[in-house]
Amino acid sequence: MSCVYIQFRCKPGTTYKVADAIMQLEIHSELYSTSGDFDLIMKLYPPKDADIGKFINDNLSDIDGIERTLTTLTFQAF
Repeated sequence: MSCVYIQFRCKPGTTYKVADAIMQLEIHSELYSTSGDFDLIMKLYPPKDADIGKFINDNLSDIDGIERTLTTLTFQAF
């Protein structure tokens, strides 16, 4: 299964709270703080045959403090 990267822009002052909430879900492979336009980046391997949009929505949409996300799907090309 290819991985999915999700970047999070958090409301000011909520980055650690958002990161803690993501950690509690235990769905990620890796979670990092980043510089630039987004505050956090998460790497995850969704369950096989999962509807990625629904999986992300069901697991992450209710975390308070997330202002915006950017999801990048990866494909096995090489």
